[in-house]
Amino acid sequence: VDREETRERRRRCIVPAGRERAKGRRGWTGAAIMSTLATKAACRLRGKPRRGDRQQAISVLGGRSGSPHLVGDWSNAVRVRSSATEADAEAGTPAIEKSSTAFEPVMDIDAIMKILPHRYPFLLVDRVVQYEQGKQAVGMKNVTINDNFFTGHFPTRPIMPGVLIVEALAQVGGIAMMDPDDPKENFFFGGIDGCKFRKPVVPGDTLMLKVALKKMNKRFGVAKMEAKAFVGEDLVCEAELTLYMGN
Repeated sequence: VDREETRERRRRCIVPAGRERAKGRRGWTGAAIMSTLATKAACRLRGKPRRGDRQQAISVLGGRSGSPHLVGDWSNAVRVRSSATEADAEAGTPAIEKSSTAFEPVMDIDAIMKILPHRYPFLLVDRVVQYEQGKQAVGMKNVTINDNFFTGHFPTRPIMPGVLIVEALAQVGGIAMMDPDDPKENFFFGGIDGCKFRKPVVPGDTLMLKVALKKMNKRFGVAKMEAKAFVGEDLVCEAELTLYMGN
């Protein structure tokens, strides 16, 4: 009766073959439990395991490679890594190569160059992703090791100079305050107040530059604006900028 019951359990994948031998007076061994979990998963997915999947299953389930007291029949072991990927796909988890955020440009680099007079190596805005003329703008700067300032700042630890972060913010501020239909206008720095650097910016970072106009005196061509730079959710720089418009 016990043998028939055991065969029935094996057939239903409730207990893998050989697990009865692992169950002694002290109860189930950790190896037996891991093997049972892997075999149950194989039965649920109806996968066709290959030789060598045993160590993969042990690794994912938290066992030790080459453990001498693993017992039982692993002929039904599951391809654990493949099944984990399938489970992630079913759950809607995006692959890491598809997880970055792509912002549609409101202004691409060609449109930016029609407004800003800056050129290499001082054009520090790659894209504008939000824009309200005379109110605010949000720009992007992709920081790479190919940026020429990293050659000397610093050779052993590349960090984007803080003054260039402020310059990038000012360029976005100029885009926000200038009239795109009048490219003859220009702007100049008038002041920097309350500037603080919170965190270093390094190669590989995407610098998000947000500038909002607080005051704009068109008669005298003076604008005051609140500027903040972010990398991800981290605030890396903030300042209050004053810009003068002119020719």
